[in-house]
This record gives sequence, structure tokens and C-alpha cells, in this order.
Amino acid sequence: EYQETSDQLRCIAEIKADMERPVPMDRLLCGDVGYGKTEVALRAVMKCILDGKQAAILVPTTVLARQHYLTAKQRFAKYPVEIDVVSRFRTQAQMKDTLRRLEQGGIDLLIGTHRLFQKDVKFKDLGLLVIDEEQRFGVQHKEKLKELSKQVDVLTLSATPIPRTLALMIYGDLDLSVLDELPPGRTPVATYLVHGDKRQRLFAFVRKQVAQGRQVYVVCPAVDQEDPEGMKAAQQYGQWLQSQVFPDLRVAVVHGRQKPREKQETMAAFAAGQVDVLVSTTVIEVGVDVP
Repeated sequence: EYQETSDQLRCIAEIKADMERPVPMDRLLCGDVGYGKTEVALRAVMKCILDGKQAAILVPTTVLARQHYLTAKQRFAKYPVEIDVVSRFRTQAQMKDTLRRLEQGGIDLLIGTHRLFQKDVKFKDLGLLVIDEEQRFGVQHKEKLKELSKQVDVLTLSATPIPRTLALMIYGDLDLSVLDELPPGRTPVATYLVHGDKRQRLFAFVRKQVAQGRQVYVVCPAVDQEDPEGMKAAQQYGQWLQSQVFPDLRVAVVHGRQKPREKQETMAAFAAGQVDVLVSTTVIEVGVDVP
């Protein structure tokens, strides 16, 4: 579907060679946002499935799990690959059916959050574990991952690997592949630090982006989840933007104190292009892909 960069082809070859060795793979795939880490990982997933084994993608949040699920469904639409997802957004009946099919080998690719660590999640023959945003998993999670992946190929994805991961790489306990070439059609990330009258410049920039068919995040400072007034500030700011600044645009708000279903629906609407401006707390760290 995509024209690979030379970096992607090299990383794909390195991962393929690792997967064909008699010892389990343990490789870090490092690259900035938009450089094609997911595409490379999905190539590894397909190789695993073609070899008759199951694959799993572990992500830190439910929203990211859903996004990976939709991406994988689209990517494997032409192939007989069974894909499912486990997260707290699924009903008990759905989870029971998914876990039954997983244990019987009826699911080729399972995408999930920390729910993958639970004892009732049993693979018939797991061959590959892909860990996305590895830096967001704590020490306890990593210990559980060791148990889960003793005889399994492991591919870790990260744009910002933590010092512990880098140390493992330096000491030779972890192999490294780097994506440093931007795929065709992508533009590099540009960051600006604005001084002076920030608001008017921000609003003008937002309008320009929306006029060009793009979407915009407006990020409020991180707030404590136990601080309802802090969360309310994000809500009030979004309402103010909608009523006073962008009455002609579609503005939505998402934060950690919302009910899971409400948060999911808002993020889904944003990903579907039904929202122009999303006012958010640091929940945007889930990395939702947008048009």
C-alpha cells in the first residue's frame, strides 16, 4: 500500500532476519512520529501469521488500542487475517468470546492494553509481541512482559526510548533499528515557541490550518486527575473557544475525568474528521492518527 523508504526496507530486512534465527528476537525500532514504525511492525505481524503463529500488539491506552485495531483491519482487509481487540471498552460477553477464540487459535492478531497481562488471556501459539510506546509501561509491567515473552519474538516501538532501554541496547542485550528517513508525502514536525500576544497568533494559526482541511489539537496544561477544578478548566476553555472564538468551527473537549464511552466517542469523532478543534489535556499522548 505504501512506497517504502530505504530505511524501512533496511529495518524490515533486519527484523525478518531476527525472526528467522533460532533464538527469540528482542529488537527496538526507533523513529519519530510519522516515519513508518507501524507499517514496519505490521510487516512483521504478517510474517508471523504466515508462519502459522499468533501475534499481539500491546499498547498503553484504550484509545490507541482502538486506533491500531482500525489500522490493522484496513491494512489486512484483503487477507484472511482474524483481528480482535481487548480493552475495558469491550463488554463481558465480547471479551469472553474473544478469549475463547484466542485460546482455540481463531484469532491471528490480538491488540490490547494492560488487559493482555491478565491470566485469562491465553494464546494457542504466540509468536510475536509488538510493544508500542514502551516508555509508558512501568517496571511491574515490564516484569510481566518478560514472563509473557520468554520464547516469543519481541519488537518494541518508540520515538523516545527511556534510558533503561538505551542502556540495554548499549550493552548488547537489545538490537536496534532506526527510521530516520521521512516517507514520501509526509512533512517533518515543526515546533514553534511563541512570545508576545500568543492567543491571537494561535487563533489565526488554527483558522489557517482548518481552512486547509487540517485538524488542530489545543492542549491544556497537565492536571491531576483528582482535581475536578483542573478538569473543569479544560471543559470551560473548550466551551469558551466554541462560543467566543470559533463559533463557525466544530470544537470538542476530551480529558481524563470523562466517562470512557464519552472519551472514546469524542476521539473517534476527531479521528473520523468530524471535529475541527480538539481541546485536550495530556490524554492526547495516546497518539491518535488523523487525516
